[in-house]
Amino acid sequence: MSLHGSPPPAPHNQGAPLFRRPVRPARTVAAAAAALAAAGALTATATAPAAAHAQAHARARHVLLLSVDGLHQSDLAWYIDRHPDSPLARLVGGGVEYTHARTTVPSDSFPGMVGQLTGGDPGTTGVYYDDTYDAALLPAGTTACAGAKPGAEVDLTEDLDKNKDSLDAGQGLAGLPGSILKMTGDAASLIDPSKLPVDPKTCKPLYPHGYLKVNTVFDVARKAGLRTAWSDKHVAYDILNGPSGNGIQDLFAPEINSQAIGYPAGKDWTKDNAATEQYDGYKVRAVLNEIDGYDHGRTHQVGTPAVFGMNFQSVSTAQKLPSSDGLTGGYQAKGVPGPLLAKNLAFVDQQVGAFLAELHKQHLDRSTTVILSAKHGQSPTDPKALTRIDDGALLDGLNAAWKAAHPGAGDLVAHAVDDDAMLLWLTDRSKAATGFAKAYLLAQSGTGNGIDGAAKPFTAGGLRTLYAGAEAARYFHVRPGDSRVPDLFGITRYGVVYTGGKSKIAEHGGAHADDLDVPLVVSGAATPQGVRVGDSVRTTQIAPTILRLLGLNSQSLDAVRIDHTRALPLH
Repeated sequence: MSLHGSPPPAPHNQGAPLFRRPVRPARTVAAAAAALAAAGALTATATAPAAAHAQAHARARHVLLLSVDGLHQSDLAWYIDRHPDSPLARLVGGGVEYTHARTTVPSDSFPGMVGQLTGGDPGTTGVYYDDTYDAALLPAGTTACAGAKPGAEVDLTEDLDKNKDSLDAGQGLAGLPGSILKMTGDAASLIDPSKLPVDPKTCKPLYPHGYLKVNTVFDVARKAGLRTAWSDKHVAYDILNGPSGNGIQDLFAPEINSQAIGYPAGKDWTKDNAATEQYDGYKVRAVLNEIDGYDHGRTHQVGTPAVFGMNFQSVSTAQKLPSSDGLTGGYQAKGVPGPLLAKNLAFVDQQVGAFLAELHKQHLDRSTTVILSAKHGQSPTDPKALTRIDDGALLDGLNAAWKAAHPGAGDLVAHAVDDDAMLLWLTDRSKAATGFAKAYLLAQSGTGNGIDGAAKPFTAGGLRTLYAGAEAARYFHVRPGDSRVPDLFGITRYGVVYTGGKSKIAEHGGAHADDLDVPLVVSGAATPQGVRVGDSVRTTQIAPTILRLLGLNSQSLDAVRIDHTRALPLH
C-alpha cells in the first residue's frame, strides 16, 4: 500500500471472510437486555446462523484495537448509510455494534485511551488529561528533594520528547519522513527525563508508565506470554506500558506535533489535514507490517501480536480546522459532516479496508477480533452553537481578583487546561479559595466570537456547571484533597470552546453528548454477526472485553476490580 495512494480493496466473498456487510435492519438486543439485565446477560432476539453461534463461542487469537479520535456514533451511521458496501459497513455487519457508547469524562485523548486499555475512569487511573498537575510530586528538574515544595505539572504531550520538532521525537534518523518506520519501538527511550516530574519518594523522574495507578491490558497480556504492540501520537504514550514499564513490546509513536516535513514552517502534522492523513498513513503501514508478522518497521519477523492497534488523527483535525486543502472543515449543520470531514471518513474507511484485506490475506480474519471506537468525540457538531471564549483573560482576571483580595498572595491558579471543559488546579486548595474561584468565574460575562467570527456574548464564564473543591472530588469519585483531582471542573455551555483565536471550530474534553457519544464495534472472531446493542455501555468496558476474547482473566486488571467494570455483552 502506498502511503499516499489508496490501500488495496477489501476482499469480497473470498473464502467467506468474517467481516460482512450489514443486513438492514440489524438485529437489536434492546428488548432482550431489559428482560435479562437482572441476570447480567444480554442475548439477541433473532436467530443467528449456526456459524455465527460457533464463532461466538470461539476464542480470538488476536485483537486489533482502532481508535478514530473525534469520531461520533452518528458519523459512523451517516457514512454507512451512504456507503452500505464499504469496509466500515462490513466491519459493523460482521459483529456487534453498540449504538449508545460513551467515553470517559474528561473526554481527552489520555483518559480516553487509558480507559479503553485499563477499564478505569480518571479517578481510578489517576489520569485526567494530557497535561495536568499533581500536588504531591516535585517539579521537573528537582534534585534536592528534602524539603522541596510539592506541586508539579504532569505534561504528557510532545513537550516530553527529546526533540519535539522532529517526527522521530529526537532519535536522529536521517531521511525523514520516509525513514520514520525505522523509529525505535522503545518510545520511553525518546523521553527527556529532565522534563518529567520528580517522585519525592525516590527523588527520581517519574515516567508516564510509572504515573499510571493501575495496570493495562498490555501488562496482563505480556505476563501471559503474548506479544503486544501499539502505535500512537506521542512517545508519552509510554503510559500504556503500565506500571511494569514493559507492557508494550513495540510502541511506535511518531510525534504528531513536530514540524510537518514538506509543509510550511511552523505547521505541525495537525495544521493541514492532508499532512494528518500522511501522518496516519505511517501508523497504518506499521500495523499492516504487524499483521504480516513483523515488527512495525518490517525488520524482524516476530509474529502477529495478540493485542495491537493504533489511533487515527485525521478525522479529529477535519472536525477542528475551519478549512484545509480547499475544503470546509467541521459540520454543515447539526451532525451533518462537511466536505473535509466526509473526505476523512472515506480515508479511515479505506484504511480499515486495508486492515481487513491484510487479515484475510494472512488467513487471520477468522482468528482476529477488530474493535473500533474513539478516545473522544468533538464538540460542537452544530456550527451555529460555536462560541469561542478567551480563557486566558478569564484566568488573568481570577488571579488579579485573588491577589487584590489577599495582599501579598501570588496567583491562585497553579495550572489550567481548558478546551471545551475547564480544569483548574489551585495554589490554595482550601474551601475558601475554591469557593472564591467558583464565584468569580460564574460571575463573568463578556464577548466571544461565533463560527463566522462575529462577536457573540457569553455569561457565567461560558459555564453550565462548575464543581469546586469537594464537589469536584465527589464528581470523580475520589476523596477530597486527592493530589491529582482538579480543584475546579467546569462543564461548559454547549458550543463553548476556550481559545484565544479563531483557528479552531471544535474541541473535546467536556461532558456534552458530542464529546462522549463515540462508536463502539466489536467484530470478527468470537462475535456474532449483525447484532446491534442499544443499551448504554462505556468504552472502559473494552479492556475486560479484550482479555475475555483472548481467554484471559479480566479480573487481572486493577481498575476492573476497583470500578467493577464488566466486559461488553457479546452474545
